[in-house]
Amino acid sequence: WDKLGNVNEAVLANYLKNEYPQTVAVVLSKVKSDHAARVLTALPEDFALECVQRMLRMEPVQREILDKIEQTLRNEFMSNLARTSKRDSHEMMADIFNSFDRQTEARFIGALEERNREAAERIRALMFVFEDLSKLDPGGVQTLLRAVEKDQLGLALKGASESLREMFFSNMSERAAKIMREDMESMGPVRLKDVDTAQMTMVQVAKDLAAKGEIMLVGQSGDDELIY
Repeated sequence: WDKLGNVNEAVLANYLKNEYPQTVAVVLSKVKSDHAARVLTALPEDFALECVQRMLRMEPVQREILDKIEQTLRNEFMSNLARTSKRDSHEMMADIFNSFDRQTEARFIGALEERNREAAERIRALMFVFEDLSKLDPGGVQTLLRAVEKDQLGLALKGASESLREMFFSNMSERAAKIMREDMESMGPVRLKDVDTAQMTMVQVAKDLAAKGEIMLVGQSGDDELIY
């Protein structure tokens, strides 16, 4: 299924929009979260939301059905697509929502909330977003600062809350914080899309560090460590 990630999202969305939502749910559950997010964004919104709901309710898929879908996709796009995985549907959807830009995320979570409030709340609790970095301990902040590119940090902090900015600045040397503030000021107005990208990059770096055991992350629910 990894090879499905090489198919352009517009091409894949154009193909999937004529399939049953359940089929789309199976396919999107097999690709990387960021790719699934781009495909969902490219689908008609009502249809995309129906697919989201099917993904949330999805039971383990029979091998024969997976094989049929695999054969169809192989004929349509590529060869050698075989892998099964067991994963909590809400956790998978939280990863996909994390890969949306903030406007798309708000649109989808809002629409889902109207149809299935409980699912929307579970997804929110599982999501790890940029502002959740405020829950890092000082050692974790400093580890993250060493791992992030300085230009990405400045761009990400342009769109951060004042309290989160100050948390990062307070974990820098006085000189480094002064330079970062000046760099951010000299940027002038920046595109929201660029800020979102920088923030998502920082979140991914934080997740990678957590996976190595170098920092501990706490999600929106605030009471549990997230393991990656």
